[in-house]
Amino acid sequence: MTPSRLIAGVILLCHALTSFSAEAPPVDSVKTALRKATDYLVSISTEGGYLWWYSADLKERRGEEVATETQIWIQSPGTPSVGLAFLRAYEVTQDEAHLRAALAAANALVRGQLESGGWSYVIEFDPQLRPQWAYHVDSAKAAADFKTRKNTTTFDDDNTQSALRFLMTFLDRATNLPPAELKPVRTALDFGLSRMMDAQYPVGAWPQRFTGQPHDPAKHPLRPASISTNWLHHWPRADYGGFYTLNDNTQSDCIRTMLEAYRRSGDKRFLDAAKRGGEFLILAQLPEPQPAWAQQYNYAMQPDWARAFEPPSVCAGESGGVVRTLGRLYLETGDEKFLKPIPPFFAWLARSQLSSNRWARLYELETNKPIYGDRDGAIHYTLDEISAERRRGYAWQGSFDLPETIAWYERMQREGREKTLAAEKRRRATSRPNGIAVTAILNRQEASGRWVNTNGISMRQYIGNMETLTDYLQR
Repeated sequence: MTPSRLIAGVILLCHALTSFSAEAPPVDSVKTALRKATDYLVSISTEGGYLWWYSADLKERRGEEVATETQIWIQSPGTPSVGLAFLRAYEVTQDEAHLRAALAAANALVRGQLESGGWSYVIEFDPQLRPQWAYHVDSAKAAADFKTRKNTTTFDDDNTQSALRFLMTFLDRATNLPPAELKPVRTALDFGLSRMMDAQYPVGAWPQRFTGQPHDPAKHPLRPASISTNWLHHWPRADYGGFYTLNDNTQSDCIRTMLEAYRRSGDKRFLDAAKRGGEFLILAQLPEPQPAWAQQYNYAMQPDWARAFEPPSVCAGESGGVVRTLGRLYLETGDEKFLKPIPPFFAWLARSQLSSNRWARLYELETNKPIYGDRDGAIHYTLDEISAERRRGYAWQGSFDLPETIAWYERMQREGREKTLAAEKRRRATSRPNGIAVTAILNRQEASGRWVNTNGISMRQYIGNMETLTDYLQR
């Protein structure tokens, strides 16, 4: 071999090795990175729980709002989301450190569960401030004023639902831990699921918030949705926390949680609750010519006001989530009644587009005009009329994943129920990140195990990095 060919061969070999390294990082390196990431999070946790964001020096902390060192957050990407990332890491590595971190997160949730059965957005661990809350673990030793403490379960933003789904997943994965360590978590899960079924109205809906008080069936008659002939055009400052709530996919998240509880336990009560939730969605479809869904309904099954910028209206975005949920109920049960509301809704979508694959979030009742809200409590008909703060702070126009939802439904119709279920299982099993993306994550990780961007430590980004690494390992 000539010297030139030898040099060329060495260059090609080096290039090949470099490419292999970039495209296929060593498994042990990825496992080490995951362990370091978990160890770092454990080192900054508060009683095993987490917030949304930390400054690089940890002096500033936030959930949805400014938080303290004694607080943790529930709503994603808070404690349940971080706990699920730990469980995924444990699943693919069998490293007990990840499982122990998940156990600590679960126990943090146990200590923050309310007497009403669920969770507020925040859990407080300051011993001086905890007595303000009706935490279930304190109920046996609570003073006579326990009923006056904060005790509102929140279903908005997938809050309580995400906590319950994490506890379910944890108990499924942590079977090798001593029963005594699992008992508090199992007790909290059983109590939470039971109270969540109590929170469901006789009509099948869930409220945005639940204080633990039983519902009076006489106040919640079963009837189809309608539009009031004299609906209010200005915000009445109503108490909407008890309304039948679809906003932010609340009803859909509740149904999803009940379905998961059924799959994991086999207890038919959870399936029945999910089906009642779906039957409510069928009833809640508004009549022609607007056969979609509202963000929230009063007890007369009519669209009503929530916040000052959320008037009674037809909602394109949440309606797409309803379609996914109805389709999921069909796949779970085989009952085609859950599919019947979907074609009329798609026809309404087709005639309500602002432009190709773009809709308003809200449409006025009866006129079907796009409408927009502001903190003045009035209805506006153009984006230019509302404040800059509200233009930035709310998704008033967009695709809302509706094209993808339509394609998913059409594919399900073509392939049928069994093939759709099998195809979804295959897609989940074959989802793989590429090695280049994994290498980039490894290169950005600090020696401490954390990832920091220019704004600090973002838990959403941190969880995303951990999930990419676990997906890569799950071969």
